[in-house]
Amino acid sequence: MSYAYLFKYIIIGDTGVGKSCLLLQFTDKRFQPVHDLTIGVEFGARMITIDNKPIKLQIWDTAGQESFRSITRSYYRGAAGALLVYDITRRETFNHLASWLEDARQHANANMTVMLIGNKCDLSHRRAVSYEEGEQFAKEHGLVFMEASAKTAQNVEEAFIKTAGTIYKKIQDGIFDVSNESNGIKVGYAVPNSSGGAAGSSSQAGGCCS
Repeated sequence: MSYAYLFKYIIIGDTGVGKSCLLLQFTDKRFQPVHDLTIGVEFGARMITIDNKPIKLQIWDTAGQESFRSITRSYYRGAAGALLVYDITRRETFNHLASWLEDARQHANANMTVMLIGNKCDLSHRRAVSYEEGEQFAKEHGLVFMEASAKTAQNVEEAFIKTAGTIYKKIQDGIFDVSNESNGIKVGYAVPNSSGGAAGSSSQAGGCCS
């Protein structure tokens, strides 16, 4: 299928925070409660529509274990967007965010858009990290912030699409040189008058936080 742009994403964060589940919910609209540990890197893709333009998201889901950190680092290069994920019920996954962010800043394009996601907000009764803390961390580091649930699909759609919207705006503002594919953006070939097919409604789907 044709697209106006292709954006490359990377999903990072500690092991067990739900990175693979977020990807599966976004690409396949399903939740897999028992998920094998990601070994190295997994991949998913989906079309969305922004500003009436079909945009393909190519998403690399990385392993959270320390032993795979060097593999993960090689995927920072060439990513236009990153989803940095922690588990709101596990304090240590929040405490490790600074280390993940430092890695990202060191190895990625300076203009990469980073979305901070507090996953598992369906388990708020077991919450160990407050919404305000996540919001504060994002504000301090210039990140976009959202809590989501890969299980209920709440805000999953919005997280990926909001990140794409931010990248798209950077293209419009001339921040990204789209002729340089190492920025994680590839210019495609959109068919004129294309509605983007099934992707046309994607920005409206998914659960929504109050």
